[in-house]
Amino acid sequence: MRRSALLAFPLLLLVSACDDYTAPSLYQATTPDCKTWTEGSRFELPRGISVYATPPTTLKDGGTELALIFTLPVGTQASFTRLSFLLEEPKKPPFANARVTTIYQRGLDQKAEIVDVIEQLPIMFSAVGNSKATQWRLRLQLPRQLPQRFDLNMPDMLVAGKRYPVRTFTYRYFDERKAYGMCS
Repeated sequence: MRRSALLAFPLLLLVSACDDYTAPSLYQATTPDCKTWTEGSRFELPRGISVYATPPTTLKDGGTELALIFTLPVGTQASFTRLSFLLEEPKKPPFANARVTTIYQRGLDQKAEIVDVIEQLPIMFSAVGNSKATQWRLRLQLPRQLPQRFDLNMPDMLVAGKRYPVRTFTYRYFDERKAYGMCS
């Protein structure tokens, strides 16, 4: 038994050394004026987990919503450190909390129409065992009155017991498009 433990220790060190992770840029805006339209923004977390934010869409009733897509490879889990998605103007306190309207979960190897709709925000996202990766899609509704430019301040994520910050996604109103969009 000791011998197997002695053999496993170097393997454990090797695996932990491979877990080096350097966060990509934590703030999406690359310029103060943030004038470049961006179709979406992907942020990589450890263990192959990623978060993709979409540009906002205007709803028929005049509201605005956006989507966050979390992709988890099989065998991984992630959870939020808080259950709020704060909206804030740059260098100002939050002015609102985006409301989660729906959550969809599906294995990426399954047909697109097969989704599980979850009624409330789960404490932990887990990958399903029958697919190479699982997609969790959150639709967020934004308040009616939005400033010209705002940020979506994401909660940190817990992955394998460690806390990791997630990118702050940046949005602004584009006069030429008559719509809000992501910017860099």
